[in-house]
Amino acid sequence: MGSGARTGGSWGSMATLDVVRVFTAADGSGGNELGVFLQGVEVPEEARQRVAADLGFAETVFVDDWGEARVRIFTPATELPLAGHPLVGTAWLFAREGVPTAVLRPPAGEVPVRTEAELTYIQARAAWCPPFEFIEYGSPDEVDALDGPPDDAGFAYCWAWADRDAGRVRARSFVTEVGVAEDEATGSAALPLAVRLGRAIEVRQGAGSNLFARPLEDDWGEVGGGVAHVERRQYAIPR
Repeated sequence: MGSGARTGGSWGSMATLDVVRVFTAADGSGGNELGVFLQGVEVPEEARQRVAADLGFAETVFVDDWGEARVRIFTPATELPLAGHPLVGTAWLFAREGVPTAVLRPPAGEVPVRTEAELTYIQARAAWCPPFEFIEYGSPDEVDALDGPPDDAGFAYCWAWADRDAGRVRARSFVTEVGVAEDEATGSAALPLAVRLGRAIEVRQGAGSNLFARPLEDDWGEVGGGVAHVERRQYAIPR
């Protein structure tokens, strides 16, 4: 997604923005860009949807309460109760700031957080995730050949086994219903896919993202991956 380049308009007060890439490849490349306002109070409630649309990331996070780890998640078009790559990226930033948290609290509910080596994981109920249509294809080549969501589906997760025995999956995600033509990496789709399949999977999604997901008990699952910091900058809030 874009970085919010501006050609005009009226701009107000400043807020501190962190940009990270979530679900990076093993060499640290790739991943899905995410904007995070660690001091969400700097962005007024009435401006948040405008900010998310202006930035143009698949999602933008506003941290409203550090002590309780309460967060809000916006796409360019709407607010989401839960999303995977925003929560993984925000959990990683909490740790980077020296205040690691064991749980994040988006509107959907309490989301446990854990780390394993260089990877950050979040856990959630599959039922909390968006209503994806999981469309299986016969080969990764068929997934790669797609030029958009089949049948104009608003939440389409298109996937194929790259290596069934090893649990490796090739996937692409089209979420036009929330204003994102194609999502580079979608934790809230990989997690319920692992729950549906009943097994751990490694997903290669988009142009260069790696996601690791597995089922837990009672409709719970987890998804995680690597995160890389891109920049911290001052951002002018659009009026």
